Amino acid sequence: MNLTEQINNDIKVAMKARDKETLESLRAIKSALLLEATKDGNAEISEEVGIKILQKLHKQRMDAYQIYVDQNREDLAKDEKMQAEVISNYLPKQMDRNELLPMVEAMIKESGAEGPKDMGKMMGMASKNFAGKAPGKLIADLVKEVLNR
Repeated sequence: MNLTEQINNDIKVAMKARDKETLESLRAIKSALLLEATKDGNAEISEEVGIKILQKLHKQRMDAYQIYVDQNREDLAKDEKMQAEVISNYLPKQMDRNELLPMVEAMIKESGAEGPKDMGKMMGMASKNFAGKAPGKLIADLVKEVLNR
């Protein structure tokens, strides 16, 4: 079952359960997926593209949540946090620093990179290898740290 089918099935479940908040989040996901699918004229989107869309939606919700918290708007912050949680259920498990560091070190050693001058090359490889599995900022920080040793 691909991501779009899973979202559609979960929308049906949420409708039957009368879960308004979850339904709102799922419809936002479906809308973003449909928009991307129609953009290139293809009816289907790949898993990688779907994950990127979900990551973008999650980041938007978390940014909005932080803004609402900063402005003491707990009512709006709660909604954004809940939507981010629903979206995160469809994202792959994110790797943490301890899981990612040995993989980055091995990748750099294998490629023969020697220092900070190879940062661009290594970031390209790391972003490709770890896309969707870890936040981009964490990947960049680890690559920079390992190259500066």
